[in-house]
Amino acid sequence: MMTNKLKQAAAAALAVLLCAAFPACASAPASSAAPGSSAGSSQKAPKKIGVLQYAVNASLDNCYTGFRKGLAESGYEEGKNLTLEFQNSQADASNAKMMAKTMVSKQYDLVMGIATPAAMALYGAAKSTDIPTIFTAISDPVAAGLVQSLQKPGGNCTGSSDVLPLEGQMKMIRAFLPKAKKIGVLHTTSEPNSTSSLKTFEKLAPKYGFEIVEIGVTGPSDVEPSVKTLIAKGVDCINNFTDNNVVNHLSALLQAANEAKIPIFGSEVEQVKDGCLASVSIDFVALGEETGKMAAKVLDGAADPAQTPVYTVRSGVPVYNKQTLSKLGLSLPAGYAGAKDVAG
Repeated sequence: MMTNKLKQAAAAALAVLLCAAFPACASAPASSAAPGSSAGSSQKAPKKIGVLQYAVNASLDNCYTGFRKGLAESGYEEGKNLTLEFQNSQADASNAKMMAKTMVSKQYDLVMGIATPAAMALYGAAKSTDIPTIFTAISDPVAAGLVQSLQKPGGNCTGSSDVLPLEGQMKMIRAFLPKAKKIGVLHTTSEPNSTSSLKTFEKLAPKYGFEIVEIGVTGPSDVEPSVKTLIAKGVDCINNFTDNNVVNHLSALLQAANEAKIPIFGSEVEQVKDGCLASVSIDFVALGEETGKMAAKVLDGAADPAQTPVYTVRSGVPVYNKQTLSKLGLSLPAGYAGAKDVAG
């Protein structure tokens, strides 16, 4: 009869023979992710990203919030495997160019620009290097010289575009102001996004029985006197685009317009929260989130910016400010009964 010691020795020998026949069993980890599951942030190589935001305003802040969210959902988390350097150029183009050059000199794995002037500054500084540029909140990236086309960017640069739902906005203005004839517009001549939106707005105007009265401005000091000029020209309302210079001085616009009892229609929800009457608004957090996911793919080597189509959002949801509506003595049009009141 075989003793216990002999039995144990035989079992051990058999185990050795089996592992020799099937080497994989010897190297298998104690635990591993299920097939197809996310590897998690801890398994991604550490990366550094430089982020340049052009101005301080809530919409652009929302883009940055969404960007970080999209990166985290893709396995890149600050404090674990991601370092973010955030800079704000305070709506100063010269600051933007200087900050962009500094970021590129630090040889980050990727740089990201929020708003057209910031993205243009970063791409201008990075395009002679191998650092990819990602952008968000750009209304017309082709006109800005960031990409050759939306489907095939062509360079080491891609991102997301906030094409304003301008026809929806014009329909809204007509519904709120059925007797209006003139829409006033301020636009900064150096911002391609604003110029592009103006051209589209002017083309749409005859269809809805409007005349566009526009004034081009070149800097911050032009905004307040120009809005007073629009009012003097007899406009029935003012419409904002995502013009960084103009929106950065929204309080001056609102003060002048409120005194004249003229409504301002915002280009997105944050402007309406601040006192504009209404808007067909894009979700900028969601836009930033998609941009973060796109950036993660570039960092992973799974996407080539030159071949990655620009993500474009063209739809929005109606929002209004009930307090502003009441101050102006207006009522909510029947077709916008479902619009969300975002008054503070």
